[in-house]
Amino acid sequence: MHLDEYKIKQNGLNIRIVKTEKFKTNQFVFKFKSLLTKDDVTARALLPYVLQSSTDKWPTTAIFRSHLDDLYGASAAVDVNKKGEYHILTFAVDVPNEKYLQDKTPLTEKALEVLSEMIFNPLLEDGVFSEKVTEAEKRTLMQKLKAVKDDKMRYASQRLVEEMCSDEAYALHPNGIETELERVTPESLFNTYNQMIQNDEVDLYIVGDVETDQIEALCNEKFSLGERENIYAKQQHIKIDESKKVVEKQQIKQGKLNIGYRSQTVYGDDDYLSMAVMNGILGGFPHSKLFINVREKESLAYYAASRLESHKGLIVIMSGVDPGKIEKAEEIIERQLELIKSGEISDQELSQTKAVMTNQMLETLDSPRGIVEVLYQGETAGIPVKIQDWFKGIEDVTKENVIKAANKLIKDTTYVLTAKEVAESA
Repeated sequence: MHLDEYKIKQNGLNIRIVKTEKFKTNQFVFKFKSLLTKDDVTARALLPYVLQSSTDKWPTTAIFRSHLDDLYGASAAVDVNKKGEYHILTFAVDVPNEKYLQDKTPLTEKALEVLSEMIFNPLLEDGVFSEKVTEAEKRTLMQKLKAVKDDKMRYASQRLVEEMCSDEAYALHPNGIETELERVTPESLFNTYNQMIQNDEVDLYIVGDVETDQIEALCNEKFSLGERENIYAKQQHIKIDESKKVVEKQQIKQGKLNIGYRSQTVYGDDDYLSMAVMNGILGGFPHSKLFINVREKESLAYYAASRLESHKGLIVIMSGVDPGKIEKAEEIIERQLELIKSGEISDQELSQTKAVMTNQMLETLDSPRGIVEVLYQGETAGIPVKIQDWFKGIEDVTKENVIKAANKLIKDTTYVLTAKEVAESA
């Protein structure tokens, strides 16, 4: 499989065009990238939602949605996340391919206009953001932050990261900090917005049946960001002298046992795909060792899985365990990693993991947004993605590569969320 990607650098904007006739819609995605910092992560997290809810041209959400409906059911969405120690704000518009329309409405131009208005022409009152809109979106974001505490699976994952990376920016939640959100004002938010427009590294991805010359001309007309420096997060190699264990008690029935390891491998490293396959064998899929041996055979966990943090060099094991069985579950979970380290990997485990990873990638590439995310993954790491190389790289991973990757892991932190009163396990 091959992606026809065209790259244009224009007016401070990195334009990536993927020409394809596979989809009946065209997708336009802006990515704003900055370093994660405690000072502005919360205000930045709020920005996309304020910008989406009201623009100078379409001052209410209802008016904006009505305009999108007029564009043959176009859609707009925003998102906030982190990749390693980068904070990423996403603005996306999806429109039907105008080549399928009888009246030839210029939807490519209209889509870029929507993004231009949403991002660069916000609704202002007295030179700053609307207080009404700001407060409404603050309430919504506050609900999201509070919801993490109620969802104990997400809460345990976040707490592990906070403990494990306590002196690193990665500890920050991409949606910010509750106490900081309370302090955000229309004025301070507008200052953060100006910093984003002036300093962020900005990429525009366009996936669909479009004309490169037309896109270049339209972007030149609608977007002028000014030249800016590329943004790089310094890779930190944390020395682990001794792993630590953190135990937290709450009024809960199902405990959480999460273990964080430093993989010392990030996206783009020579052994990255070996580490990814190792993670798949350990706990990435329903056929993985954690699922089969901890959940199915031993019945020690409600769920047990592992996750690879590609841009940070971490592997995190997550499990839901009866509070009375946490100690035994920890022993069995760690045994699964030791099995891989010692080479107890079947040919079926290796081949099945490769097959599932390959199918997952094919499914991801079967949508415009998936294509954007795969390509942006590479751009974030400074390593452009070559799809064919990825597939071949997965296929070429050997059992010995997996063993070597597993033996690079260093246990950093164990986080346990358990009940205040623990019944003895049978």
